[in-house]
Amino acid sequence: MRKYILVTGSSGLIGSEVVCFFAAAGWHVHGIDNNMRASFFGSTGDTRWNQRRLLQEWPNFTHHELDVRDRGHIDELVKQVRPSAIVHCAAQPSHDLAASRPFDDFDVNATGTLNLLEAARRYCPESPFIYLSTNKVYGDAPNEIEMHELHTRWEYADLNFRNGIPEDFRIDQSKHSLFGASKVAADIMVQEYGRYFGMPTCCLRGGCLTGPNHSGVELHGFLSYLVQCNLEGRTYRIFGYKGKQVRDNIHSFDVTRFIECFVAAPRSAEVYNIGGGRQNSISILEAFQAVSEISGKPMQYEYVGTPRNGDHICYISDLTKMRSHYPEWSITKDLSTTLTEIHDAWVRRSASLHEISHA
Repeated sequence: MRKYILVTGSSGLIGSEVVCFFAAAGWHVHGIDNNMRASFFGSTGDTRWNQRRLLQEWPNFTHHELDVRDRGHIDELVKQVRPSAIVHCAAQPSHDLAASRPFDDFDVNATGTLNLLEAARRYCPESPFIYLSTNKVYGDAPNEIEMHELHTRWEYADLNFRNGIPEDFRIDQSKHSLFGASKVAADIMVQEYGRYFGMPTCCLRGGCLTGPNHSGVELHGFLSYLVQCNLEGRTYRIFGYKGKQVRDNIHSFDVTRFIECFVAAPRSAEVYNIGGGRQNSISILEAFQAVSEISGKPMQYEYVGTPRNGDHICYISDLTKMRSHYPEWSITKDLSTTLTEIHDAWVRRSASLHEISHA
C-alpha cells in the first residue's frame, strides 16, 4: 500500500530533509511551499534552488505552490491526499521580523497551524501530526537561571540544568518576542488537538536546527549565516552577551530521524525539546574559532552591545525525555561534521552561482 506524507515548508531546511528522507524510503511526498522566506528575508533567504533540487532528485515528490494561510486550499489538499502523516515546518522564523510584520507572523505561525490541524481532524485524524515548534516558547525565562561566565561561553551554574532545559520549564510570564508568542499559540493548539480530539500530535521545540541546506540569514540561521560570512569575508554582528551566548545545534538529518520514530510509534499531545544537547553546544566565539579552522579564513566581526529582545544567554536542550520515549533515536552528526557539511555546501552554492553569472 502506497504511503503519503504531507510536508509544509518543504523547500526549507527541515522540510527538505524530511522530503528526501521519506521519498528515499518509498513514500509519496506532497510538499507545500510558496517561498515566503524570500519575502521575509530577501534574495538571500530564497529557497527556490532547494525546490528545484527536490523536483529533480525525487520523482515521488509533488510540489504544491500554496500558502498555509489559505484555509480553503489547505483543506482541499488534505482532503485530496489524506496523508498518513503531516510534518508542519512552515513558519515565519525571526524574532526581529515579527515586530515589523506582526500580522504576517501570527497568521503564518498560529493561523496556518490551525488550518492544518482542522483539516487533519476532518480527513485524517489518525495520522501523526508533527509540528516544528521552537525553544522560544520558553521566552527569556531560561535567562533567570544562575550562570557562570567562562572564558568563551556562559554556563549554567545551577546543576539542576546540567543536562539542559526540560519540557516542564515554564512558558509564560516572560518576554518571548512576537515570534515566540505566535509559536506558543500554535504549540498549545497542537497539544490541544491531541488532548481534546485524541489525535496523535507532537510539538518539537527546536534549539538551533541546522544543516547544509539552510538558507541562513542574519535574522535566522545562526551557523549557516556565520559560515557564509566567514567564506565571503563579511562582517558578522554579535548582539550582546560578549559573544558568549550558547546554543545547542542539531543537524536536520537527526531531526528527521526523530520524526521517523514518532511516525512509526506516535503518541498524543506530546512535547519534546529537540536540539543537539550539551555535546553539540557552542557559543558564538567558539563557533568563530571552529569555522576558521575549517575554512582557513579569519572571522570578521563587530560587537553590538544591545542583545536581541528575548534572546537566550545560554540554551541547551535536555534530551532525556526524547531518549526515554524513543531509545532507538540518538544524535548521529556531531558539531564538527555539521559545520564541515555547512561549509562545503556554501562553497558548492557559491561556485554554482558564479557559473550561472558567467554563463
